[in-house]
Amino acid sequence: MKRRYHKSLCGLLLATGIAVSPVQAADPQPDPALLAKGAYLARAADCNACHRGAAPGSPDYSGGIAIATPMGNIIATNITPSTRSGIGNYTEADFKRAVTQGIRPNGERLYPAMPYSAYQGINDADIHALYVWFMHGVAPSDAQPPQTHLTFPWSLRALLRLWNPFNARLPPVSNSVNTPQLQRGYYLTEVLGHCSACHSPRNAMMGESMSQRYSGGTQGGWRAPNITADPVSGIGAWKDVELMQYLKTGNLPGKASAAGGMAEAIDNSLRYLTDDDLRAIVAYLRQIPGVRDSADATQAWSHPPEPQVRAADKAGERLYQNACAACHRSQGEGAYHAVFPSLTANSTTGSHTPDNLIMVILDGVQRDGKFAPATMPGFRDALNDEQIAQLTNYVAHRFGNPAIQVSASDVATQRDGGTTPWLIRLLPWLSVPAAALVIWLLIRLARRRKGV
Repeated sequence: MKRRYHKSLCGLLLATGIAVSPVQAADPQPDPALLAKGAYLARAADCNACHRGAAPGSPDYSGGIAIATPMGNIIATNITPSTRSGIGNYTEADFKRAVTQGIRPNGERLYPAMPYSAYQGINDADIHALYVWFMHGVAPSDAQPPQTHLTFPWSLRALLRLWNPFNARLPPVSNSVNTPQLQRGYYLTEVLGHCSACHSPRNAMMGESMSQRYSGGTQGGWRAPNITADPVSGIGAWKDVELMQYLKTGNLPGKASAAGGMAEAIDNSLRYLTDDDLRAIVAYLRQIPGVRDSADATQAWSHPPEPQVRAADKAGERLYQNACAACHRSQGEGAYHAVFPSLTANSTTGSHTPDNLIMVILDGVQRDGKFAPATMPGFRDALNDEQIAQLTNYVAHRFGNPAIQVSASDVATQRDGGTTPWLIRLLPWLSVPAAALVIWLLIRLARRRKGV
């Protein structure tokens, strides 16, 4: 269900720190139960999804993954206890401030790819367990990821002082969250899991739209779907057991198969949670008011299988038979007990937006785990934009939503990370009046000094 420019405690230290006081050598070996608790919380907070190494086989939490955002790529930092490259010199107070306020020990602000707006709700006992785990349970790595270099004005981290008060907000616990299970679900969903970061649309300042939370968002070209209680646009028609299976495995035949950021969230976090915690998440999601998208006439996974292939789809059909039919079969029914999922009754092919279908064709699917691993190659380098548009249209018309119509231009947009927010598109135009304002202020200052 998600990802993010998004996605973890992870964005934790989309910054590493400045030496304050080494802690490891002097500390006694911590309680194994506390270490286990910290490890579980780190899983629940999805830390390694963002802070894993970029190269296969890299140490956990050693950083280097590039998180695509509309402002540019943010490079996740090393959060192992290395005193040279990681957070080994953080005190627990430093750690808490970075995680819950997004501030490094040297006072520098972390970019909000690190979900400190959600982590501000982590209680002190859990912060302590996380700190102990990262300092004593994680192997230190001296790997030094590249620095993040965004262009002006995004390079000015101090601007977050203005942005945070309006956007770094955690919704309070509502009166309806009145049982231990719902309260646990709130903590796992809103705080540790920071699910709304991916599943909510963005406002004009690129913060979460608080009035439309969980009604769907976009991250790097991927569409994180509506997970409100609406029975058509959201998950209101899913059974609890189906949601549990999807969260644990990422694969629910007849409805959905996780890819992109959601596959990462399942690989690194959700599949490790206990059944009781998954039930708590499901129970909490049921409390989120439904939001209907006017473009949805029926559930994405319930489009009738009758094909509506058009004459213009011949090229797409040839591409499908050559590149896809061996696994998904010529009738799109999938194979090997849904290891290769059916393309009919599938939320990706039946959605009113083709974003995820295009992204799956571009980048494939990589999902690990012992329950329902999946691997599909991407065709980003093998097919051009026109070919991917032809293939997308054929798959949608043959197996999913026949109203979908994709152009090469649409594919080019997705290939580059999706639609650019209007604020960034407007920035070149805003720079002219901003520069004029600065010049006017400088002239006023100069005249005042001269006593004019």
